Amino acid sequence: MSKIYSLLLICFLLLSCSGNRKANVQASNPIYDVKLDSLELFDKSRNRQIPVALYYPKTNKKINRQQVIIFSHGYGENKGGDNRIYSYLTENLASKGYFVISIQHELPNDDLLAMDGDLKITRRPNWERGCKNILFVINEFKKTKPELDFKHLTLIGHSNGGDMTALFATEYPKLVSKIITMDNRRMPLPRVNHPQIYTLRSSNYPADEFVLPTEQEQKKYGMTVQSTSIEHRDMDNDATSEQRKTINTYIEGYLNK
Repeated sequence: MSKIYSLLLICFLLLSCSGNRKANVQASNPIYDVKLDSLELFDKSRNRQIPVALYYPKTNKKINRQQVIIFSHGYGENKGGDNRIYSYLTENLASKGYFVISIQHELPNDDLLAMDGDLKITRRPNWERGCKNILFVINEFKKTKPELDFKHLTLIGHSNGGDMTALFATEYPKLVSKIITMDNRRMPLPRVNHPQIYTLRSSNYPADEFVLPTEQEQKKYGMTVQSTSIEHRDMDNDATSEQRKTINTYIEGYLNK
């Protein structure tokens, strides 16, 4: 009988320890309420406004080594507000403790995005302007929020914003830890070991030749190309709840690697 009691006691202790471990894991990865702010930055060197939307955890406690994510939206024909139409993603990331900066790249007086010619060439000025926006934002926030962790910076971009993201990683690889493109189609992804490269692909639009790495290149550089059943246009807030869950799950997985 005493052996039975001993076995029961051991089982109880094991279950208690297991429960404590789960509780500790959850406590170390809290889900935060999210605060949304907006900011108008101004780049004097280019005489250019750079509106940004900020998504970050609403908490009085300091988040040590809080990582930064810079998001770049898809093309919106200069109508404005496109940096806010991915809130299902940016808010989710902020709720997990990230400081998310979503840049409005297009202004009303900007030239419209080229729709003809060799798009890798005709759209390059748009992407270069986006890279300058991203670089300015990084430098500004390094000055105003030096407590943020820019050593593990992640860039995320959809469509045309993904092309900007790929170009930035090509031109400034030492400034970025990871990039995640959501169906960029024109700018080739850099074939490098650093930064880490991840890309989610739509079901309905192919990328141009040489944009995506071959299977051999993926293995060589540790790059990830993930196909999805989601259409290109449904990667912003038009996504269904199931599509949002899919994208959030993939992106969180990439960030946690």
